[in-house]
Amino acid sequence: MNRTDARTALTDLLLTPGLDLDEAADRHFAPDYRQRTDGSWANRTEFLAHIAHLRTVVVDGSVEVHDELFSGDHYADRHTMDVIKTDGSTVRMEVYLFGEFAPDGRFRRIEETTLMLDGADADRNLGSAR
Repeated sequence: MNRTDARTALTDLLLTPGLDLDEAADRHFAPDYRQRTDGSWANRTEFLAHIAHLRTVVVDGSVEVHDELFSGDHYADRHTMDVIKTDGSTVRMEVYLFGEFAPDGRFRRIEETTLMLDGADADRNLGSAR
């Protein structure tokens, strides 16, 4: 089984211009996907609305994985996401992520906590903004 990971999924979702959102999502997220970010749950449709919004705000960026663990159908990582927004400002967030894979290797569930390292106060909710 080929499994996805946070860096590959985020790169396809946010940092690959021209890649259709539904195609990117289908590569990495099961149909029953759900996500909790900083305590708020979103189903797959709500998650994709969040990503669609971010695609209007983010023009470039990078993902640096500091720690990563695969164990059976479970996944964990700690990564830093750096983004450049359309207005030229930057945001740097550290993310602590725990996930579960569907049998096909796509994410079925992610629970994450974000910590803003650099950016404007208005960007603190970037991890769940819609």
